[in-house]
Amino acid sequence: MKKEQQEKQPVFKDYQKNIDFIHERLGVGKSFDIIQLDLHYAGRNMALFMIDGFVKDEILHFLMKLLSRLEPEQLEPEPLEKLLKTHLPYVELGKKDDLIAATDWMLGGPTLLVVEGLDQIIIIDARTYPVRSPQEPDLERVVRGARDGYVETIVFNTALTRRRVRDRSLRMEYMQIGRRSKTDICICYIEDIAEDSRVKKLKSILKKIDTDALPMAEKTVDEYISEHHWNPYPNVRYTERPDTAAAHLYEGHILIMIDGSPSVMITPATYWHHLQHAEEYRQKPVVGAYLRLVRFIAVMAALFLLPLYYLFSVQPELLPEALKFIGPTEVGAIPLLIQFIVAELGIDMLRMAAIHTPSALATALGLVAAILIGQVAVEVGLFTNEVVLYLSIAAIGTFTTPSYELSLANRLIRIILLLLTAAFGVIGYVVGITLWILNLARMNTFNTPYFWPFFPFNARALRDVLLRSPIPLKNRRPAFLHPKDPDK
Repeated sequence: MKKEQQEKQPVFKDYQKNIDFIHERLGVGKSFDIIQLDLHYAGRNMALFMIDGFVKDEILHFLMKLLSRLEPEQLEPEPLEKLLKTHLPYVELGKKDDLIAATDWMLGGPTLLVVEGLDQIIIIDARTYPVRSPQEPDLERVVRGARDGYVETIVFNTALTRRRVRDRSLRMEYMQIGRRSKTDICICYIEDIAEDSRVKKLKSILKKIDTDALPMAEKTVDEYISEHHWNPYPNVRYTERPDTAAAHLYEGHILIMIDGSPSVMITPATYWHHLQHAEEYRQKPVVGAYLRLVRFIAVMAALFLLPLYYLFSVQPELLPEALKFIGPTEVGAIPLLIQFIVAELGIDMLRMAAIHTPSALATALGLVAAILIGQVAVEVGLFTNEVVLYLSIAAIGTFTTPSYELSLANRLIRIILLLLTAAFGVIGYVVGITLWILNLARMNTFNTPYFWPFFPFNARALRDVLLRSPIPLKNRRPAFLHPKDPDK
């Protein structure tokens, strides 16, 4: 297949050879949805090849009516130019002198027009895709703000982005990935802002992806471009909101859009980008700063609270007199560590069950979970009341994390910290947190320090991370992106 992709098959001079080549390559007659329509217009044999469900019937009907009225002399001289510039009045027309490239294009939706006597194939891009209407993403809801979101069709997503970024230097560069799938990819950036070397490197990485297909769309690409395969922390940020994507474009980030996915990849993305949410910028600066502070506290509690509570429970001498109430009053039927591990696994089971539960039954599932975990589990002695309390706080912090990928990574780190604390006590807890910080500090995402601006330290940037500054005061683009135009 690799060899075939590199080869080129010029259009034959013999019309029937062209028809036979396309017929065999596409399996016309074997697949019911691939249509071959034989025609005879202007004294010439013609053939249309299309995929049922991908074409706009009314446009093809209109063009066929025009062709049926042509006389042979109307195509002379230069029949190709006459067809493209005069007799096929449509916006998206093209031509290919390579039969392999033309058939690959057709599989994406365009229609092929093969004309007797022409040494090129005419491509009519009159395609349409099954698409849902833009709706607000479930994971990025806001109280006030736009309600549209990206969909699974790349052309719709590029239009939603350009609607918000009417910059003359906005670039949307097209490529295909996948030897068999030929998945459409769009690299989106503002040329006057984004760093050239960063754009060039990203293109180079994407072009080197060598695989048959992208069955999981953006996640497959993510695993190819990721620099840390076994590190749970995400290298890119995902968003389904056009306004969030536009805000990152204006900062100098680069977007990757993949056909078939409603999620747009934002590169590069540091740890702190995964903790931002559009809601903070839809409120007054003071309110936004408060919301951000609450979110940071919740995320840190989700990471460190359970191991810390376990440490204080097994070593109560670490607590000052004023906090002696912390810790279970009753040991329970099973050890405290096992209670935490079972509860963690139980919450993940419930999360997966909720994903596969129909919406009509979701409320019932929540009630069953509350009764089983909250009441019955405590009454039978499986869990203690404090375990349920602190586990609930950690779960709330997990669900407060804006980035779903970051929340999953933090959950794994929490379990590792819990196990280290159980094995080595205070030393395990401190060393675990130290190793966590060092791991984030040594990570890079597209030559960008993952923990910037905490490491390497940048006081002004760190202030903007911790506090939601008023927009008029944020007049500089992030320095780590090395933007061509640093001033907003």
